[in-house]
Amino acid sequence: MSSARLHICAAVLPSKFIDMKRINYFVFLLALVVSACQSGNSSTDETPVPLSTQINPGSAATPIDSWQALLQHTPVPWTTPLPPEEPTVLDATYVKINPRLATPFPCKRCPDYALEGGLWKLSLDKGIFRIYYAGNGWRSLGSYTVSGDQIYFFNDPYCNWETGVYTWKLEEGSLIFSEVDDPCSQGLRAANLIDQPWLSCRPPNTEAAITDHWQKPEGCDPNEK
Repeated sequence: MSSARLHICAAVLPSKFIDMKRINYFVFLLALVVSACQSGNSSTDETPVPLSTQINPGSAATPIDSWQALLQHTPVPWTTPLPPEEPTVLDATYVKINPRLATPFPCKRCPDYALEGGLWKLSLDKGIFRIYYAGNGWRSLGSYTVSGDQIYFFNDPYCNWETGVYTWKLEEGSLIFSEVDDPCSQGLRAANLIDQPWLSCRPPNTEAAITDHWQKPEGCDPNEK
């Protein structure tokens, strides 16, 4: 009889012929070996990298990194379908430097659109608006449409049930909003948008665009338009 058949026969012997303590001991050892092997294999697996570290691996994200990351995101049609991705007369990146010098009050959940001192950026791009505050990295995005001298903001995650209505005026590279009706964030979005003119990062003419010889507003990225 082969050794393999002897092992099979031994396996079917009555339990009284088997030393149960010895079997239990070997089962325990086998479990330890299997567990150790699984731990060793798992340590070689790649660990997922958080999105925040993908922006600039090995260092803290800068305002430019955070702004560029925001430009890769698109809004969600919370209550209103997304508008068609078509150019509008206002498409550009705009900046403003709020002159407030007071240090923002520390808070765990700061009010959205709270007007603080420093650099603010606004992008209007084919029906998508994005807004960013460089002071603490706060940001938002949503949809917009332009009809005549009025602009409508909607699909904002901070007030997704509400639509902000403004009139606009573009003069010598400065975009000026006037509120018609916008209850978003208890009026804080309107207070922010109308506070001061937004300066366009778009060159004023073709020659300026080619030569880059023009007075670009502070806060505009080198290749920003």
